[in-house]
Amino acid sequence: MVIKKTLSEKVVDTANAFLLVVIALVMLFPFYYIVAVSFSSYEQFLQSELLLWPKTWVVDSYQFILNSKEFIRSLWVTVYVTVIGSLVNLFMTSTMAYALTRNITGQRFFLFLVLFTFVFGAGMIPTYLIVKETGLLDTFWALIIPGAISSFNLIVIRQFFLNIPGELNEAALIDGANELQIFARIIVPLSRPAFAAFGLFYAVGHWNTYFTAILYLNNPAKWTVQVILRQIVILNDATNALASAARDAATSGHQPPPETIGMAAILLATLPILIIYPFLQKHFAKGVMLGSVKG
Repeated sequence: MVIKKTLSEKVVDTANAFLLVVIALVMLFPFYYIVAVSFSSYEQFLQSELLLWPKTWVVDSYQFILNSKEFIRSLWVTVYVTVIGSLVNLFMTSTMAYALTRNITGQRFFLFLVLFTFVFGAGMIPTYLIVKETGLLDTFWALIIPGAISSFNLIVIRQFFLNIPGELNEAALIDGANELQIFARIIVPLSRPAFAAFGLFYAVGHWNTYFTAILYLNNPAKWTVQVILRQIVILNDATNALASAARDAATSGHQPPPETIGMAAILLATLPILIIYPFLQKHFAKGVMLGSVKG
């Protein structure tokens, strides 16, 4: 049965579509501007109040950044922290969420503690003192362990586990499986969409982190790419942030301007997430609804 829309409904749909297109263009314009400036020469950048299309496309800024040992090292550091951190997050969040679905002593108390941390945070100074006293200062684990479990993600994953039919667990117990085997062989395979969604949430958080890296990492060799990006864009200190490339540029007598270097650095730091996200977009959208509907 085909339902025909009235004229007013068609007008509303058209207006909504037009509004969404305008909003999308407004949101995409800053990214487009970054791309245009990063591939332009300094003369073009100075001559144009709003650079929309480079007359001559140059890649000097990208060559300058990719020749920097500091940027490449920070990129690998960020990849390492993102991969290891996301795996730790998923393991600790899912195991605790599964434990809170079982009928164990003190279940309500531990669930209350999770909800309490969801509402009240420890604060920056107490967290820093704990990281320092536990010996995590100036290590990559300082970026991973303090935020190993997200209260919100744990609550949603727990609800997702509760929606899995209990008959499966009972059948496994009758067959002689223990709780660890049930979790590994039944819960985990059935929860792959949840793991993909929340793995993406955790990965994006680790990739974009910079404040905790500034707070806990004193050694510049351990800085993440976002800290290097902060040095270049906000502090306008590309020479010190990318010292090896700056020395080579001083020898050759040609160094791109800070403005185009900053735009190129932003694009390079954003590109990995932009490449990965389309493949996980369906899980990202599904993750919003996980645990929200029973039955």
